[in-house]
Order: sequence, then C-alpha cells, then structure tokens
Amino acid sequence: MAFNFFGKKADEIKDLEILPVIPEEIYAAGVLKLRDVIAPSAIEVNSNFIKVGGKFARTLFIISYPRFLSYNWFAPIINLDKIFDISIFINPLDTGTVLRQLQKKLAEVQSQISTREEKGLVRDPVLDTAYEDIENLRNNLQQAQEKIFTVGIYITIYGETEQEVNSNETEIRTMLDSKLILVKPAIFQQAEGFETTIPTATDRLNMTSRLNSSPLSSVFPFVSSDLSSDKGILFGINRHNNSLVLFDRFSLENYNSVTFAKAGAGKSYTTKLEIIRTLMFDTDVIVIDPEREYERLANALDGRYFNVSISSKHHINPFDLPIPTEGESAADVLRSNTINLVGLFRIMLGGLTPAEDTIVDRAITETYAARDINADSDFSNAVPPTLTDFGMILSGMEGAESIIQRLEKYTKGTWSGFLNQPTNVDLNRKFIVFSIRDMEEELRPIAMYVVMHYVWNAIRKNLKKRMLVVDEAWIMMKNPDTAAFLAGMAKRCRKYYLGLNTITQDVADFLQSEYGAPILSNSSIQLLLKQSPTSMDLVQKTFNLTEEEKFLLLESNVGEGIFFVGTKHVAIKIIPSYTEDQIITSDPSQLLSIQKEKEELNNTNQ
Repeated sequence: MAFNFFGKKADEIKDLEILPVIPEEIYAAGVLKLRDVIAPSAIEVNSNFIKVGGKFARTLFIISYPRFLSYNWFAPIINLDKIFDISIFINPLDTGTVLRQLQKKLAEVQSQISTREEKGLVRDPVLDTAYEDIENLRNNLQQAQEKIFTVGIYITIYGETEQEVNSNETEIRTMLDSKLILVKPAIFQQAEGFETTIPTATDRLNMTSRLNSSPLSSVFPFVSSDLSSDKGILFGINRHNNSLVLFDRFSLENYNSVTFAKAGAGKSYTTKLEIIRTLMFDTDVIVIDPEREYERLANALDGRYFNVSISSKHHINPFDLPIPTEGESAADVLRSNTINLVGLFRIMLGGLTPAEDTIVDRAITETYAARDINADSDFSNAVPPTLTDFGMILSGMEGAESIIQRLEKYTKGTWSGFLNQPTNVDLNRKFIVFSIRDMEEELRPIAMYVVMHYVWNAIRKNLKKRMLVVDEAWIMMKNPDTAAFLAGMAKRCRKYYLGLNTITQDVADFLQSEYGAPILSNSSIQLLLKQSPTSMDLVQKTFNLTEEEKFLLLESNVGEGIFFVGTKHVAIKIIPSYTEDQIITSDPSQLLSIQKEKEELNNTNQ
C-alpha cells in the first residue's frame, strides 16, 4: 500500500507519466529511459478495470460524505491487509469566494424556509439543519477558524484476477457504506484513475468534494493502528501501514519490558538491536547472558565482558554491601542484604528447614558484626566478609552441622572459585555483559542470582539511566527465590531509573510461575515474536489475542510479531541496517561467512 499527497503537479517527474512505448523505436534510438525500465509489458484498459502486466486494477473514488465524519474513520481502510494505492489531493479555496457562495446559498435556503412558512407547511428539519450548518461554517470562516478545501480521495485496488478485485471492492464499499460514505468506480475512466494514484502528482479524474478543516483532519491516514512517539528509538516497522514504531521506554509509566518468543524467533537479535540504539541516548546497558550471545556485541561497542564460571578470574562476593542512598539508613541496607543472602543460601544449599533458616539468618548478622558491620556503623569503607568467614561463624553455632557440610563445596571444594573471593569486577563502562554459559548447569541459577544481586546493589549506589537485560529469564523463574528477586526488582527498579528487559523462550514456565504475572503487569512494553503451538493457547489467553493475532504469531517469520504498549498493540517487523546486522547476528552460517571474509581480507593485505 502507498500514499500520495499532492497539492499541485510535480513537474520534476513528468517523465513517469504513462506514454505509449514502442519497442521498435527504443531499439532504433538505442537509448533506454527510466520509463522504459519501469513500464509494464502491456496495459489493457476496460470500462471497469485496467490490466497492468499480469495484475488487475480498479480505481474507486469517494463521491459523498455524511454530515459528520468521525475521528479516524479512514483507519480501517488503511489497515486492510490488501495491496492498494491511495492518493489524496487537497487544494485550498479562496475564503472570500467561498463566503460569497455561502451567502448566496444561505439566501436560497432562507427563501425556501420563508416560502414554506407563508404556505403554512410544517417546518422542514432538513432545511433548518442546512441553514444552521451554513451559518456556523460562515462564522468560522469569517473568524479564520476554518478554511475550505477541495478534496479528492482515490483508491486503486489490485488483484490477480478480476474476481479478487471485485471481492476487494466489495469489502471496501461495505466498510465505507457503514459510515455513510459513498464510493464509486471510475467507469470508462480506469486509465485516468490509475494515473491519478501513481506518483505523478496529477489528478486526472478531478472528482472532488469540498471539506472544511475539521472534517478534513479526520482523513489524515497515519492515525491507524499506530504506536509511535515523538522521541525514542526505532523498535521496528508497523506491518500494516509501514509506519515507524518509535518509543522511549523511559517516557512510560515504568521502564520495563518483556519479550516472549520460541527459540530462533529473533528475541536476542531484537534485544541486541535495541541495545545498540539505546546506547546512543546516554543510557548504560547491563546484560545477563546465559548463552554467550552478546560477546561480539560487547567487543564491537567497547563494552566490558565478564565470563562467569568456576575457573573464571572474575569474582563476585555475595556479602558486598551497597552504600545507603538518600532516604535509606544503614539498618535498612543491612536488613535487605541479609534477606537476599538467606534467599541465596536456600538456592545454594538445596533448601532450608525453618530451624536452619533461623540459624543462617543469625549467622549472617554475626558474620557482618565480626567485621564491625552493624545497623549503627558506617560500613562505607569496611571490608566485607566472605563465605569462609560465614563458615567459621557457623562452625561455632549449635545445629549448623548439616549447613556446614553442604556449604563446604562452596568454600573449599571445586565450586569455591567464583563465590569465595573478594569482588574484582566493576561497572565503569556504558555496556556490561555477564556471561554464565560456561557455568555448570546446576550453578546457573546461583550465578544469575549473585550477578543480579551485585548489579542491583551497584544500581542503587549511583542513580543513572540504565537498562538491565535478563536473557533466558526462565532459568530464574524455575526457583521461587530467584523468581521472587526478579519480580521484586521489576516493582522497584523505576525509582532507580532502571528499565528491566526480561526475555524468555519458555513462556509456559514463566507465565505459570506465581511471579510471572507481577513481572508482566509491571512491564509497560511487551513484545511477542513467533510462538510455539504448545504455548500459544496460554499466550492468547494472557494477552487477550484474537484468532487472527494468534495465527499471526504462529506463522510469523524471524523478527516479526506483536508489539504492545499499554492497551495498544501493532504487528511489528524488526528491520536492522546492514552494519547493525553484521554486529548483532548470531546465525552460524552468517557468522562463518563473516569470518571467511575477514580471513580473505587479511590474506590479501599480507
């Protein structure tokens, strides 16, 4: 579908007008012009259609409007999933001339009303309404509140067969008839109608109506199923009308988003594209990467990449404490961190009994106290304890034998490298990636929890516009403590100027968790890409999708889906530039091709 807005003829493209092209003349001249290249092989003109090459086309025009035009009345036509062209010709009329014509018309209507009164006839409501409308329009024109325009709206519909064209025409006629708008085909003028809707800026039909400013504004086509704002990044293209889906997540009621898609549907690709464009707006980005998909992006954007594993040189101490922010006390920070640590130990130790839970809580408090860290102290420069210190405190507590035995693999065993060391990572770059792909499967939820906790403390320490991406969030949703932590962050991150971007392919596990709904309800943006048939019914119920939207998600290509902001949503297609695609792609065949090109270039240079 295409739109042409013409106020006058564009002389610079006159060469595109439909003119007879004779192959013999082209051959004799030896010159091939642009019109020769784009011209169809043949044009057949009939009374009610024109055949261009192998396509049938028919031009319709609007001939009559009702007394009132509702806002956005043209949107259903624009959003039809059909191939058609629309041309709208708008030309202003001289206000003085229109006022004289209105004065004459007003006198005629007044004369008819007076004649009926003299004959004793009942008042005609049609004449009364016409008189009132003309009077109001004249007053608005005199006060420069309105202007008058001639408006021609032409629609050329296409089809593979004449029957398909007839079907499309019937659909458009039905939609417009329901709004009391009359449309007719350009009988015996189909060639002129076709020329009117191609980009030659020429109204060959001249079938216009007069509209004043108010009803004319309702014709404006880009108020269709459209989601866009005046600032932000480009998320994609509206698949219905090719308008841009522009949004700034930090201008919404909260800054969170969720992305649901099956494996290979383009969720990480889409997220990487958003990261590149978000970084241009002075926003820091932190990524929790379970599959090492963001390493190339971090290297390309001069970010910092931390590979979290048992043998990694990067360490995070879960006992680190954030500095209290404005409005927080040391007691608040210590209490919050203690609660989070108890949750961490539940995951690490495979669950705690009520008695063990109490012991762990008391041991954490005493571990901090051993380093002079308590609710009344200034611990901004204190050295935080480690798991070894925590184990030593536990060894002196009655009933802690089982806890100590299970904790040893994190303090002395093979799993001690990551958690039982002072923190040596920092967030002093605009783009940070924590990869946990090389972490053992059993330790991944623990690693994600520890990293999230560390990032959360760092975010609270320094207020700045940030986006946190949690890829493969279903890993955290499998455990109640990690899921609760993620849900709590979704509720609280707005006050710290943080947007949480939650991404998952296991939609069923995410939505069936008791913490899935709170995360979803606290996310202003939702993006649904191609879905698996096994989870489609749950997705449809959760997002109140129609049957058409359901099948759209089942049949979408990579990078296509539905984009939600609040109660509005549109069908979206993610479109990167060539350079962006080269940076963010994770397609193995494409990566191999890029690698070969680099090797060939290096060999050539050598």
